Amino acid sequence: MTVRLNVVGIVVQDMGRSLAFYRRLGLDVPAGADGEPHVEAVLAGGMKLTWDTEATIRSFMPGFQRHGHGNDGMSLAFELDSPAEVDTLYQELVDLGHHGEMKPWDAFWGQRYAVLHDPDGNGVDLYCAL
Repeated sequence: MTVRLNVVGIVVQDMGRSLAFYRRLGLDVPAGADGEPHVEAVLAGGMKLTWDTEATIRSFMPGFQRHGHGNDGMSLAFELDSPAEVDTLYQELVDLGHHGEMKPWDAFWGQRYAVLHDPDGNGVDLYCAL
């Protein structure tokens, strides 16, 4: 048996708001998908990032409930090309009203690193090598 991770799924409260956030991160999210119940974006290397509304999940899991707001121990990390890009993108997203958890800093492991939350409270890390 071979197991291959090829999809990361995000459950969202507001599809349009979530997709706007990930488009601003630079992902190629299908245009006109904001009102859809399920959306997929193929990432480099063939990995998929998917979004499903809570209503979609409840259509096959009627008892679905979040275990609190947002991040239940998982986050997504996006690599950028320079420390300036980390700083700029972090600030742009915070200026748009997204929660900045940790402002960009030079981490001891050799990266410029920042942490914020998407509209559903999921952790999103921005980083680049120093």
